[in-house]
Amino acid sequence: MMNQDKQTELQAFALKVRERIIPMATEGGCFLGASLSAVDVLTYLYTSFLHIEKSNLDDPKRDYLFLSKGHDVPALYGIFAELGWIASDRLSNHLSTSDSIYWHPNRQIPGVEFHSGSLGQLPAVSIGVAMDMKMSKTANRVVCVMGDGELNEGSCWEAFLVAHAHKLTNLIFVIDRNQFQANMATEDLIPLEPLVDKFVAFGMHTQRVNGHDFAQLAEAFEQTNVVPGPHVIICDTVRGKGLPSIEARSDRWFCNFSAGEIQSLMDELHQISQATLTAETLVVR
Repeated sequence: MMNQDKQTELQAFALKVRERIIPMATEGGCFLGASLSAVDVLTYLYTSFLHIEKSNLDDPKRDYLFLSKGHDVPALYGIFAELGWIASDRLSNHLSTSDSIYWHPNRQIPGVEFHSGSLGQLPAVSIGVAMDMKMSKTANRVVCVMGDGELNEGSCWEAFLVAHAHKLTNLIFVIDRNQFQANMATEDLIPLEPLVDKFVAFGMHTQRVNGHDFAQLAEAFEQTNVVPGPHVIICDTVRGKGLPSIEARSDRWFCNFSAGEIQSLMDELHQISQATLTAETLVVR
């Protein structure tokens, strides 16, 4: 069981990561809502679960995390900056041609394992790495973080079948279940539920938790150490978590705010005042 002091420590870390992410939603913008929904899951993974450190980013015996929902990369960059893997001032270069901090993961950034952006591709990559580890009889673990809308890709379900067929107990799929795909609710577009039943039918050891509750996350990931896999952890999250003005809003999936709006959102993050937003929303039909 995770004690309250540890939970408080992780909550403080996640808050700092959110402080780093929000300013990236300007001068070109980013997928702010989806990034904020994944912060707590990524915080737990990088600080408390994965055996990855700045000193072993190239060690073949390290654990691996593949961010399949690559549009969440501001969350990953924020984590890396908070861990000291990259200089925090590089985040202000977001979308600048002078740096490789961009809309999707780039392997030029220390800690990024694979380019991603085209959804549905990295489950197969994760399987390849997990199979290599199994054949090499190493103790590494592979975590693949996916979006719920990404599950509309047939390649994902093919990957789950292969993971089960090869009994990849070292492989964990994490689903960021924030209930939205672009500017539509997943259940209004192509319904996904009942997700637990579907994953169990595909032979996966499946758990469902509150993706913002560090105690629940700790318990679920501990289970992956004692129960045979492959594993799926469905993390119920809130798109835009931490910013009530954009939380669970279908029209605030991609955000490009003015400097004034960014400051307003930072105040809202710290519960000083509610943000006033005038930037246009992006709608895809």
